[in-house]
Amino acid sequence: MIQRVCKLDDLESFACEIRDIAKDCGVILLRGDLASGKTTFVQSFAKVLGLKADVTSPTFSVQNRYGENLYHYDIYQNGIDGFLSSGLLEELEKEGYHLIEWGDEKLEAVLKSYFIDYIVIDIDKQSDKHRVYKVKKCIN
Repeated sequence: MIQRVCKLDDLESFACEIRDIAKDCGVILLRGDLASGKTTFVQSFAKVLGLKADVTSPTFSVQNRYGENLYHYDIYQNGIDGFLSSGLLEELEKEGYHLIEWGDEKLEAVLKSYFIDYIVIDIDKQSDKHRVYKVKKCIN
């Protein structure tokens, strides 16, 4: 497990580190309380990929795609059942990075049952400017 304490100014460097770790694993589950910085992390990740897209939370659309290789999901509204019934599990087969906000243990169980490798990033908001990121890579 990797743990980092980052200020917002350091987030792109951390996102670059995650991109390098994820080279063989394109599914990244982002966990944290409301306003912990999940979407902010995706914004930094997009910058690291060289994308100039306006990254916003896909709370109501469930999925946003940026460029050719960045997929951003938010399963808070519909949970894992909504994610599965809408066919989004098959999207994870597409080449690229798949960052999923609110990916919980139920989603982890589904990923394991389909032998999909993934990374979990737990985000703990320490202050308005500092976050603790706990990262674990799960190989199935």
